[in-house]
Amino acid sequence: MSIEIKRLFDFPYYQLETYNLEKAFTSKYKNRWQSTSTKEYIEKANKISRGLLKLGVQPNDKIAIISSTNRTEWNICDIGVLQTGAQNVPIYPTICKEDYEYVINHSEAIYCFVSDQEVLDKINKIKGNTKIKEVFTFDEIAGEKSWEEILKLGEDTSNQQELDDRKKAVLPEDLATLIYTSGTTGKPKGVMLSHKNIVSNVLASKERVPLEYGKDKGLSFLPVCHIFERMILYLYQYCGVSVYFAESLEKLSENAQEIKPNVMTAVPRLYEKIYDKIILKGETLSGIKKGLFFWAVNLGLQYKPDGENGWLYEKKLGIARKLIFSKWQAALGGELKLMVSGSAALQPRLTKVFTAAGMPIMEGYGLTETSPVVTVNDQRNNGFKVGTVGKVIKDVEVKIAENGEILVKGPNVMMGYYKDSEKTAQVLKDGYFYTGDKGEIDNDGFLKITGRTKEMFKTSGGKYVVPPLLEGDLKQSLFIEQVMVVGEGEKMPAAIIQPNFDFIRDWIDKKELKIGKSNTEIANSEIVKDRIQKEVTKCNTHFGKWEQIKRFELTDDVWSIDGGHLTPTMKMKREIIKEIYKDLYSKIYE
Repeated sequence: MSIEIKRLFDFPYYQLETYNLEKAFTSKYKNRWQSTSTKEYIEKANKISRGLLKLGVQPNDKIAIISSTNRTEWNICDIGVLQTGAQNVPIYPTICKEDYEYVINHSEAIYCFVSDQEVLDKINKIKGNTKIKEVFTFDEIAGEKSWEEILKLGEDTSNQQELDDRKKAVLPEDLATLIYTSGTTGKPKGVMLSHKNIVSNVLASKERVPLEYGKDKGLSFLPVCHIFERMILYLYQYCGVSVYFAESLEKLSENAQEIKPNVMTAVPRLYEKIYDKIILKGETLSGIKKGLFFWAVNLGLQYKPDGENGWLYEKKLGIARKLIFSKWQAALGGELKLMVSGSAALQPRLTKVFTAAGMPIMEGYGLTETSPVVTVNDQRNNGFKVGTVGKVIKDVEVKIAENGEILVKGPNVMMGYYKDSEKTAQVLKDGYFYTGDKGEIDNDGFLKITGRTKEMFKTSGGKYVVPPLLEGDLKQSLFIEQVMVVGEGEKMPAAIIQPNFDFIRDWIDKKELKIGKSNTEIANSEIVKDRIQKEVTKCNTHFGKWEQIKRFELTDDVWSIDGGHLTPTMKMKREIIKEIYKDLYSKIYE
């Protein structure tokens, strides 16, 4: 009898019945890939469940999981927790210990799984201020309790009937997880997602992903504590995709060459970094090789789906793929059929050039509160349009409010914010979730994001400015790594820019310029500022006079998650960035 998937822990049992993979999950330990079969995955998850029951875990208890990298243990513990009727509270590993304390206390988590020494050290500093009873580690750490202890505890099957009863008692509408949004402002909010929210999203999203069920391999490296990657991992389980966990972003290309994935997911910033590295490599070429390289890149930038450019273009593209783009493919394993992008706006040039290179990026749109997918592009059946986030998925409804705000209704919309009925009431009205994003739906049903209501601002002249539109345009420049447009209540828009230091150092060498190459020397160089001014001037031609960047300042440090500039999903923390660079801001508006 076929298993009906209604709860998140139904996915592994469905996979066992349908595909029974030898390599359901594969992680690298001490330079060796180690695989876990579907059967072993379920057996270990059941041991975790039985062990947690012996520890006294009750339905609706909260259990935190914090891992520096994606790994098999996370998924085993996830299912193990959910089967008891308790809830999984995933926490970003990169947040500060104060935020750890806030999330653990707000969720009232009583147990915590951590990956390694670094995360453990943060937890130990605040554990005494929380209700955490025990912390269990995935890595073997001397003197610390290991997750293996719970597995050992669960080897005793005498409480299996109790576990079976707990599983039966879990309803699709029940809370499955609390996901604390990384938040670009203020304290994180605990988004309550039910089993039904996420299951419905998986089953609707699978229609847009052309995978070979039971055979394909996926590479996972986005934080699984983010609902985007977590939903994708459930989707992989449903489709019988063998999941390989990358060791780190730095080793992404190396890992891809080892495992040859067919699909992977990323946020736009990561695709930008991959693209920038490729272009930098192209800059080092000379003669005919360099000419061919940039001929192929320029051809890719003209890409249109479904052969719209005509047969001659497609013929040239075939040559470019053979001579140049095949090397791009090889750098990521050579077998990629599909890359998916979400979480923030993807520059159209990246969609075009990677798709032209035979590694199509399908951009989608969603939020933690919508589990997350609302729309996504699909190369098949005229479902792909560059510059849009695709068409609305099955059973979800999108409408555009009078002010342009995107409203979403469907089984994927969250239950609400944990312990915050006031904020819940602000965003859930008449069955619709008010996203805070602005958009428009074209005649073919494609959604285009046009801005974010909270990020829009008025200048002192009363004119509206939409920073993400300007920022997206500016970041197409290889000279600019990060940029934040400012100017709320001021007489004009301006920008705080982090230069692309690596690219500029190569540019200095190539031009044989007499400029120091430290970050500070680059940021203070009038020659560099003049060159970036050309990029700003070029961007300004695409916008109205009131929107144009009149001044900018360069930062001499790299914006990062650890530095507090970016959220774990690489979104800018605007208020914090403004505070960090308040001297530059003052200099602009003196």
